[in-house]
Amino acid sequence: MVTSNEEILQSNRTLNHYSLISFKESYWSLSTKEREEFHQGWLNGLCAAAQKVDIFQATETGIDLIIWSALTADDKQAAAKFFEKFAAANNPYRQLIDLKDSLWGFTRPSQYSKAARSKQEIDPFAETRKPYLIIYPFSKTTEWYLMSREAHQGMMNEHIRIGKQYEDISQLLLYSFGLQNQEFVVVYETDDLAHFSDLVNELRDTEARRHTLRDTPLHTAIYHPAEETLHLWK
Repeated sequence: MVTSNEEILQSNRTLNHYSLISFKESYWSLSTKEREEFHQGWLNGLCAAAQKVDIFQATETGIDLIIWSALTADDKQAAAKFFEKFAAANNPYRQLIDLKDSLWGFTRPSQYSKAARSKQEIDPFAETRKPYLIIYPFSKTTEWYLMSREAHQGMMNEHIRIGKQYEDISQLLLYSFGLQNQEFVVVYETDDLAHFSDLVNELRDTEARRHTLRDTPLHTAIYHPAEETLHLWK
């Protein structure tokens, strides 16, 4: 699917989908040439399902790849069309790959920031990515939702203030209420994992932390262009 930059910029909502993939034992019985043919066919199918596809090298045990698919989603049928094409891309190769998990949701404007778009907000359609990706599911406590808007804003102002001190770290917040088991998917990109760890450590001391119900499991991955990532498993 090809979409102009102008159409993407005019869109108010995007769908971002992260799939966690591992290769089955049968994959390793393929010859090098057969693996290359699989890589090309699979990548072509994935790219046909979304406007932007990035493939990351996972760092955790049991997961080989994280696939990030992004598309504009103002059309009510956008999600249905994506999942249909995503299944079509993967199903011919299910004897080779295992879809371990997925995290996905929609973007929408922040209710806590006056800026239309923060300079630290991740652009899902950017041509280049930062070296490291971190994603995790996130849910808040019932008590959080029963508090006043003013109380929310006060705690989030502290959260935003700390985040702005780490200008090199970008974030994308996805809303998945009623769509998956979590309420949000939190996505970060960074050039420096140690610096990102410092940010998370500092955020642990904020008042809003009291109202975190869930923020695990956490997935960290390394970016390479898609062909280079797949070449690691050649």
